[in-house]
Amino acid sequence: MSDPAELSSAFQERLEAFERELPGMQEGNVGALHRARVASRRLRELVPLLPLDRTAKRKLGVGLKKTTRALGFVRELDVLGLLIDEFRRDGRCPVGALNEVGGRVAEARDETRERLIGKRRMAKLSKLVARLRRASETLKTVTPSGRRSAASGSPRARRWALDARLASRAARVRAAFEHAGSVYASGQLHDVRIALKKLRYAIELTDDSGGRLSADVAALKGAQDLLGRLHDFEVLLSWTRDAQASLSPPDLTMWRALDAMEGAIEDDCRRLHARAMRDRQKLMTLTNRLGGGGLADQPRRRAATG
Repeated sequence: MSDPAELSSAFQERLEAFERELPGMQEGNVGALHRARVASRRLRELVPLLPLDRTAKRKLGVGLKKTTRALGFVRELDVLGLLIDEFRRDGRCPVGALNEVGGRVAEARDETRERLIGKRRMAKLSKLVARLRRASETLKTVTPSGRRSAASGSPRARRWALDARLASRAARVRAAFEHAGSVYASGQLHDVRIALKKLRYAIELTDDSGGRLSADVAALKGAQDLLGRLHDFEVLLSWTRDAQASLSPPDLTMWRALDAMEGAIEDDCRRLHARAMRDRQKLMTLTNRLGGGGLADQPRRRAATG
């Protein structure tokens, strides 16, 4: 994706996907918030490659990063509520413990939603969208040769920039896996998930369609989803332990109920970690191939964007 017209089209598509979810997000729709956050991440991955001046790209990148981070805080609490509902349905945890943790999560979620996606935040988002629209209009003025300005660079230079980004993302995945090792460590596994996510979004910016790279995107998304679910369980485990430690006044019955809930969550964490370790070598092989020489030497296909 080195041609200015392709970059402009991709940018417009991602901007429309982001804008489309904002009304539902403001209404409290969990799915809309998640999709808006994904769209903001895809925009962040594309912005550095746009034929815009450096200052404009920096400002757009900073605004999108703040948005992604704010939506992430809300999304995490939304997911905790959904996980607690799952435990209610499968009956593995005492109802009292679920009510105790669920109440704390719901209270935090309401406060966080008001603070991070209330009227003030939505006003800031409107300003960010306006800047993104102006950037989109600017891209339409770029000539087919991509020579709007010296800062824009040539299509070939942008292609090599994309290849370099892909190689860097793949290297980060390998380093994260090596640092994580095979022993269960939540912080290191979270780093692996973030690295996989960034590699996946980098692949989506290529011209490659179908075939091997489409399968690569699917494999990365599957691993990302698995580690994301593991991370969600770990966050819920932390909330459960905090609830147990802060019981006031002390309540032995509730303490035991929360202890049982901790055990159920820990079982799920161990199960998901075992699955992640089984997939580790396959992912390492994939990232070694992707980081070996960029995409310029590979068959040109379009990567999946779903």
